[in-house]
Amino acid sequence: MKIAQKTIRFLTIAVIAVITSTTFASEADRKDHPQKDGGQVNTQAEVKAYIKHHLKDSHDFTFFSYSTDSGERKHFGFSLPVIIWSSEGLVAFMSSEFHHNDDGHVIVEKKGLKFAKIHSQIYEIDKGATVVSFDEAHHATNAHKTLDFSITKSVVGILFAGLLMFLGFSRLAKQYKTREVPKGFGRVLEPLVIYVRDEIARPNIGEKKYKKFMSFLLTVFFFIWILNLLGLTPLGFNVTGQIAVTVCLALFTMVIYLTNGTRDFWAHTLWMPGVPYILRPILAIIELAGFILIKPFSLLVRLFANITAGHFVVMSLIALMVTLKEAFGPVASTGISLALALFIMVIEILVAFLQAFIFTMLSSLFIGMAVEEHEHH
Repeated sequence: MKIAQKTIRFLTIAVIAVITSTTFASEADRKDHPQKDGGQVNTQAEVKAYIKHHLKDSHDFTFFSYSTDSGERKHFGFSLPVIIWSSEGLVAFMSSEFHHNDDGHVIVEKKGLKFAKIHSQIYEIDKGATVVSFDEAHHATNAHKTLDFSITKSVVGILFAGLLMFLGFSRLAKQYKTREVPKGFGRVLEPLVIYVRDEIARPNIGEKKYKKFMSFLLTVFFFIWILNLLGLTPLGFNVTGQIAVTVCLALFTMVIYLTNGTRDFWAHTLWMPGVPYILRPILAIIELAGFILIKPFSLLVRLFANITAGHFVVMSLIALMVTLKEAFGPVASTGISLALALFIMVIEILVAFLQAFIFTMLSSLFIGMAVEEHEHH
């Protein structure tokens, strides 16, 4: 227990030190690049752009921003490593080197190459170019995309959720070795673990085989739940609202139930008994499409759409203080906006758990269908 406490203390101090140092660096870097209107959101178009920016992933981490009396925008956060594969190989630098100003996109030069960040995507500029050129549709004409392996805000959220899970469950596992009933935070985790086991894994997979898949189901459940809750904090995480994350989670589920499918499962899928032979190839295609395309697609879209919609609704309600300011005044519009946003936030806490439960439930159901032993008469 003392070791765990020392580890948590060390990690906390290290994170605070890094954030403190990079906060002032980030603020100083952006000092010479004021934004229009001080970066304030005053119109409906600016509100939509701000919400769209929030829903996307980011190469830096901003806790909050404010504008000075002179209109200068101050950002408090820290930059993140940019790691890209360019035409000359791997290139790495900090995201603080990208600065947006009123004149256009700043070009960063590294290893004789030039890079620019356009619509949150990093592009490599053609050799010899000094500025980014755009066509009528605002597409870059003298730049091409790179393979981006950067440590983005979503990656930070994933690592943070993984760290919380590691600390919590390693402590719970150690307590189970010495006592039957855990203590401390382990008492909070144990009912949830039992719930996933008794209400999700056992009914859907079966008494004989559920233990094999418990580690995956517990990981998926707590991973999604923690990230959903982090998305409701002022930290600004929107990890489960990124389609790439939900695609990976759905692919993990698909690989597990396809690689663990029994002989009966594949026999019923590829050559379904009890139907005319002429229909069996058609049914095989339909069944394969269901297991390879439809079921994973339903998993990834349900989680992505619900979390994205929740963030969109919350931020839209908060933005009511801007759109209703002229009609009701600043005080009344702010009160209406915060009251509605608070109400939706309470519902979102339930949705955070519900989406983790639904994804885990459907995953266990698909696995149970693949590992089920069919009786032959």
